[in-house]
Amino acid sequence: MDFWTSSLPLDDEFEKLVIRMNPPRVTVDNTSSRTTTLIKVDSANKRGSLLEVVQVLTDMNLIVRRAYISSDGGWFMDVFHVTDQNGKKILQEDVADRIQQSLGPRVRSFRSVRRSVGVQAAAEHTTIELTGRDRPGLLSEVFAILADLKCNVVAAEVWTHNSRMASVVYITDDTTGLPIDNPDRLAKIKHLLLYVLRGDIDKKNANTAVSFCSTHKDRRLHQLMYADRDYDIYDGDYSCSTNDRNKLNVTVDDCIDKGYTVVNLRCPDRPKLLFDTVCTITDMQYVVYHGTVNAEGPEAYQEYYIRHVDGYPISSEAERQRVIHCLEAAVRRRTSEGVKLELSGEDRVGLLSDVTRIFRENGLSVCRAEVTTRGSQAMNVFYVTDVSGNPVKSETIEAVRKEIGLTILRVKDDPCLKSPTRESGKFSLRDLVRSRSERFLYNLGLMKSSS
Repeated sequence: MDFWTSSLPLDDEFEKLVIRMNPPRVTVDNTSSRTTTLIKVDSANKRGSLLEVVQVLTDMNLIVRRAYISSDGGWFMDVFHVTDQNGKKILQEDVADRIQQSLGPRVRSFRSVRRSVGVQAAAEHTTIELTGRDRPGLLSEVFAILADLKCNVVAAEVWTHNSRMASVVYITDDTTGLPIDNPDRLAKIKHLLLYVLRGDIDKKNANTAVSFCSTHKDRRLHQLMYADRDYDIYDGDYSCSTNDRNKLNVTVDDCIDKGYTVVNLRCPDRPKLLFDTVCTITDMQYVVYHGTVNAEGPEAYQEYYIRHVDGYPISSEAERQRVIHCLEAAVRRRTSEGVKLELSGEDRVGLLSDVTRIFRENGLSVCRAEVTTRGSQAMNVFYVTDVSGNPVKSETIEAVRKEIGLTILRVKDDPCLKSPTRESGKFSLRDLVRSRSERFLYNLGLMKSSS
């Protein structure tokens, strides 16, 4: 059986030549579908192309309702049915240009998980990466240290899962507004943050890192969590309830006649779900050759035909279980838990330290946070529970809002997007042989007729 393999040192220049001779073609079609915009991508194939396209769509806040993926051989052909956050067709004029740029010869996709992935030069800030064991009040202590060290947090994202925490924080000097590059000062920041992260119970696994580059936050957080092995499940140390586990189903099976491993995933749909799964598969060193995605209803269905980068399918039960656990973790890391609080107001140095201190003093634990600054305005989102991970009482939330400011801190519902009118019935690969991309999969023998 022939398997596709790749060698970066030998093939990189040839890959660039192929892309120059066959530049990516991206078309945006707003007429073929009544409810969605069709984005069609044709490009010379290279490892990571699928993730790069999905990353662009995610960064543009587009929702992928359906997708058909094929990248077997030397060509990459994908079709995405997308809407905006409100379920409407998209009107942005730069979608095709941004996808074409992501697939151009300047982009490098072959990067180690242990290096910064998607790194772009950025002179506006210093990046701090944190991993460690999660505990109540940890985020408050981290932001308090940064405030005491005269660091201004301009943006940050924090994830917690399975008793682990990962964060990417962008800081500047609170006086000059410039990146912090003094080695002694950076060493002190790392030392104090590491001391807090280790606490009394995580002496070995806590970690801090500092860089002067900008990473793609979401992808880097997945990598940090993966490197921290948050997918390991221990008895009594898994916060997800049995009911929640039953809502997520991941299977990994063999497609022996075609030499693929078939990954099926079914779970409640949410924003960025496709990015999270494709990112995890890619960073685990697998290649998606074919796939279908359906997220037109409250549930999402994803099916991928994959091989390892060496060209071979999954061959052991241990590897099969690791893929299942890693995909389950990827889905749950961003699953919204607790009450969603939005903080919007004038930004100032120490704001995050004060807000998270008030959370801690009122018995709130932050399980996820998104910190952004637009001009002089702070626009932050926190998902909070009590210290035991249970829902917070409404009177506690109101007490916190009064202390911080009723007009500044608001309670928001989870962003459950309304799905557009379905154009088809329940998802099934065997039923999907109508469109051009579907027929392509059918002709390859990866789809069987139901007739």
